[in-house]
Amino acid sequence: MASTSPVDQNTLWNGHGGQIWVAQQAILDGLFQPMADLLVAELPETVTQLLDIGCGTGASLLAAAAARPSAHCTGVDISAPMLAMARGRAESAGLDADFFVADAQRHPLPSAHFDWIQSRLGVMFFEDSQAAFSNLHRAATPGAGLRFIAWRSAEENPFMTTAERAIGPALDLPARIPGAPGQFAFADGERVRRRLQAAGWKEVEVMAVDLPCTLPREALPTYVGQLGPVGLALRSIPAERADQLQSRALSAFTPFIEGDQVRVDAACWLIRARA
Repeated sequence: MASTSPVDQNTLWNGHGGQIWVAQQAILDGLFQPMADLLVAELPETVTQLLDIGCGTGASLLAAAAARPSAHCTGVDISAPMLAMARGRAESAGLDADFFVADAQRHPLPSAHFDWIQSRLGVMFFEDSQAAFSNLHRAATPGAGLRFIAWRSAEENPFMTTAERAIGPALDLPARIPGAPGQFAFADGERVRRRLQAAGWKEVEVMAVDLPCTLPREALPTYVGQLGPVGLALRSIPAERADQLQSRALSAFTPFIEGDQVRVDAACWLIRARA
């Protein structure tokens, strides 16, 4: 029987998970570009100190820094390899940004310092999201804005679970634990709202957004074979068997393919709040 033990996020993102995201940064940034665009559209002109949570290789932070050059942008993530790439990208672009490796749930962030806190798919991995939201609230100036993008449920995001449904049983993947840290931890929007409010945030809005994302068709084998729990499992088995299962998984994506593109309708929450 598959294990249901929670994934150790620090080990994952400083090991294979983080290394794969670095290697596939261009594919992933292209796929999630509409999310970075949405966060930029939410940015006020007056922002001076921005904090990006779970900034990874830097896409959403770099977009914010380019859009608001007068703001100083800080990125935090538990993944050292991903932050190394983000730091290099910021330096190459000449953007005012700094980065530090830490868990935003526990790290002693400077008090009442940031007037804008944002995240693109980086908030669903906290061990205790309410504790994390409380820590972020302490770091926010009075009236500071909060904007997060997080996935809705697995059922509303069939693309994201296609490979898992196609070959998951053959790989003996661990069962998903509802609400546990991971991609769909924030599926219950009302639960997220309650946790933000309990952490001191006001004017909390949890708004459903459907973002039309795309992936080049030629990148689909890399996406399936390298990323997520399926990719991790495929890399751990003999190559011949992995190739067979990957081919079976790829055939399940036919409904999403349109010409040379793969359509990914991302069912997300846009979460707004104020300190």
